[in-house]
Amino acid sequence: MAEIDRFRSEDRRQVESLYRRVFGSDAADANRLRWDWQYRRNPNMPPDGPLIWLAREGTTVIGQYATMPVRVSIDGRDIDGSWGMDVMVAPERQRQGLGDMLFRTWDRHTGASLGLGLSESSYRLFQKLNWPDVGPVPCLVKPLSRRALRRPNWPVQLNRFVSYITLPWIRLVARTRPLEGEIRMIRHFDEGFTRLWERIATKFRFAVRRDAPYLNWKYIQPPHVRYSVAALVRDNEPAGYAVYRHVQEPRGRVTLLVDFLADPDDTSGFVTLLRWVDREARAADSDKIRTFATHEGFRRLLRRSGYFPVRSTMDFVARINAIEVPPDFYHSTAAWHVTLGDSDQDR
Repeated sequence: MAEIDRFRSEDRRQVESLYRRVFGSDAADANRLRWDWQYRRNPNMPPDGPLIWLAREGTTVIGQYATMPVRVSIDGRDIDGSWGMDVMVAPERQRQGLGDMLFRTWDRHTGASLGLGLSESSYRLFQKLNWPDVGPVPCLVKPLSRRALRRPNWPVQLNRFVSYITLPWIRLVARTRPLEGEIRMIRHFDEGFTRLWERIATKFRFAVRRDAPYLNWKYIQPPHVRYSVAALVRDNEPAGYAVYRHVQEPRGRVTLLVDFLADPDDTSGFVTLLRWVDREARAADSDKIRTFATHEGFRRLLRRSGYFPVRSTMDFVARINAIEVPPDFYHSTAAWHVTLGDSDQDR
């Protein structure tokens, strides 16, 4: 019978070996590159070490559920929570209930159990456990070039036709517009961003606490990916930020708007951040900008700025354990703030 307990430093080699068996050498090498940053350097890591749960059979590690601890704001009240991330079970022990055991153990030991970008098997397990189904995080895209709407499964002639008839509309939505505030590029989040978070946290029913230590860890210090960060500044005090990067995908070049924050009622400020990202995307020769957002106020401003909704594949589940929430909490997500930057989706 397998036993479930916490990760210990002497388990590191066994866990790496299991990761290689389950996910392959390339994924294991990438995981090793980011491991210390992802687990040991997380500012929310508890004093007794990383929140990684292991399934053991004797002295052998046969399964893992690794999580990312965060502080979560629920209607303005902070609680401990964690994102479920790397789950794996030894190939010869799969379909024997180990995943279920690992999930339940994690859920019992965190104030808010969170899952984002779930695999099909993980999503089925959450359904089996009767977790609230929040639904996918809405995805929005802004086209910038005639290549933005091409599809690899369409014939060449059809792609050319679609590009031709949509080009006037794309030129209209992608046109340059003036900024309505001061934008500064930064490589460090100072304590002004903690003050920003504390000013506006109550505007969100659900959100990860975005203070300066968390933001520096998440977007400045990662060893495996480099982000650009634009800060909106008023009277030398941060009023918002946008985190983005440019990537090459099979369908073309894309600018990912990974994370953002501003007062949801600050229309001018948020639109200024979006217009800055527009300029950066065009300078990088991107064909489109893609972002994910749950907050209805932000989505409304995104749509007004030329973004349109597309099918999202980033499923989201959450269960609040530390405090009691009202019955409609999981079904009224218009004031929740979740983006691509939450959890570990942008690797």
